[in-house]
Amino acid sequence: MRVLIIGLGSIAKKHITALRIINSSVEIYALKRSESEEKDGIKNIYSLTDIQELSFQFIIISNPTNIHFKTLKEVYQYNIPLFIEKPLFSVKGKEEKQLVELIEDNNSTYVACNLRFHKGIKKIRELLNDCRIEEVNSYCGSYLPDWRPGVDLKNVYSANKEQGGGVHIDLIHELDYIYWIFGLPISKKCFFSNNSSLNITAYDYANYLFNYDSFNVNIVLNYYRRDAKRTFEVITNNGTYLLNLLENKILFNNEVIYSEDQEVMDMYVDQMNFFIKNALNKKNTFNTIQEGYKVLDLCF
Repeated sequence: MRVLIIGLGSIAKKHITALRIINSSVEIYALKRSESEEKDGIKNIYSLTDIQELSFQFIIISNPTNIHFKTLKEVYQYNIPLFIEKPLFSVKGKEEKQLVELIEDNNSTYVACNLRFHKGIKKIRELLNDCRIEEVNSYCGSYLPDWRPGVDLKNVYSANKEQGGGVHIDLIHELDYIYWIFGLPISKKCFFSNNSSLNITAYDYANYLFNYDSFNVNIVLNYYRRDAKRTFEVITNNGTYLLNLLENKILFNNEVIYSEDQEVMDMYVDQMNFFIKNALNKKNTFNTIQEGYKVLDLCF
């Protein structure tokens, strides 16, 4: 198996680890702007014209969000399956929508939202099948400087609006699993701000209200909470489910009904396995670029 990665940052390294767990003989190439030393067994290429000659099985796009559009416009013509790191784009508009439609018609795609492979989310999705939903609350708060210790926030794309950063799209996972479980809302309202002590240009707070036929969903996201918290609460006619995503534990009316160990890397491996088995065989209908664009549309 031969794979090209465009954008060799921290998230790309997780995908590389997942690939090597699945297939120890995988050949990994990285697209570089200028000549540089090859590291960690990753070979370099310096031009997209090398794509056809090297016959890549698929391409991973994990560069900064604000250049996804440019990258996708350049690579889709090769008709190679595309594994696209979330979020799809940093903005949405006519050009982005047209490109999505072109790619959907020509390429097998998957937008990487690894929380779809979180065992707790998959379990609670099953548990809700026979319930009447009354209310849903999703919360994700963490401290952005802890994401990359020792790195100046000014150099982190998440903190920079100009690079496509911001909690509203960086933490798109919450909007993605809400869409995956409940579908598109009838209507939505949203509020964004960046008034915290982080002093960054990107939004560090987002609040969404989604309206469905018989219930509402509230989603709160922030970058400034030092004691990380990530929860998914569903109030039903039978009682209240509460999933702690950080502990992979589900409570029903304050009693633990599900608990299972799961390492973060397990989700990346399961996700990559899914992509290889489905998207490479052109059987994927799960979180394609079209779905990824629908979720992106919810962000703004």
